[in-house]
Amino acid sequence: MTPPLVLHKDISFNDRASKAIGAPLTRSTLTTLQVNLGKRCNMACLHCHVEAGPKRTEEMSVEHIDDILELLSLSPQISTLDVTGGAPELHPHFKRLVSGARDLGRRVIDRCNLSILLEPGQEDLAHFLAEQRVEVVASLPCYLEANVERQRGKGSFSKSVEGLLILNALGYGLPESGLILNLVYNPTGPSLPPPQPALEEAYHQQLKTRFGIEFNYLFTITNMPIKRFQTQLQHNGELERYQALLIDHFNSATLEGLMCRELLSVSWDGRLYDCDFNQMLELPLGAAPQNLSALLELARSQSLQHIEGAKIHTASHCFGCTAGAGSSCGGALS
Repeated sequence: MTPPLVLHKDISFNDRASKAIGAPLTRSTLTTLQVNLGKRCNMACLHCHVEAGPKRTEEMSVEHIDDILELLSLSPQISTLDVTGGAPELHPHFKRLVSGARDLGRRVIDRCNLSILLEPGQEDLAHFLAEQRVEVVASLPCYLEANVERQRGKGSFSKSVEGLLILNALGYGLPESGLILNLVYNPTGPSLPPPQPALEEAYHQQLKTRFGIEFNYLFTITNMPIKRFQTQLQHNGELERYQALLIDHFNSATLEGLMCRELLSVSWDGRLYDCDFNQMLELPLGAAPQNLSALLELARSQSLQHIEGAKIHTASHCFGCTAGAGSSCGGALS
């Protein structure tokens, strides 16, 4: 088990948050199930907190896939299935999970690295996503080639551009198509993201002018000082400064919108967490059900409200979600 980071031993995130809102952070109604299908990926990005890559073999079982679909069928309050990885599309049952959730009327989000659309065996992936009307959230850490390739490797920018053009050709990101294509920016180094609206405008202008690419919205996400990015910071002697930056820019206005309030994170092996970052640090869910099977039993007895009001498991890395304008899977919070 990877221990949580300790940032300035005299500063506790839980204490800071509790003081700001008058009580510890607790869960509200569960609306989003974020499922990590595994750690296998066709890329190995420097900032990846999952530490995913081509050599990883962790993969969700077909039994857990079935459990998720049953959970959705029993739980109308869970309106969104957010599918991630690794590259979630590499899972052999990705399409069955997506189509099953869509048949149940759920909004489905695919967190896509774009280059996966060009991989052998994935020739029909973009068409499948469009047919199922899946929302695509695509990682593009910058609109400049050098910055992208510093994070994601040589040739990654041109593959991302080609992937975006494939999606545009199917209607993604185009006005009135209803096919949502959102991009994700994260800094290339130890800094906070710039203001989301201004950066979104720059992305629109640069990608449209240079490549004819269109998209809907840009999400700015702060890099968490954990796993692969933590190792990079330590190697460069920047970890302590970055940790201090996050603490110094704590913004209490972001607390209400934190993704851990309404989201439940499911790991590839069926364990439950308050968020994707807690999953990678193996910090268990603050509520009673610790795995998918136990959660499904609650759903069968129509008592998912059991986890509402449960205390959220926080640690020092949570300062990353509350720094500046805040950070979540849907971008800035304030």
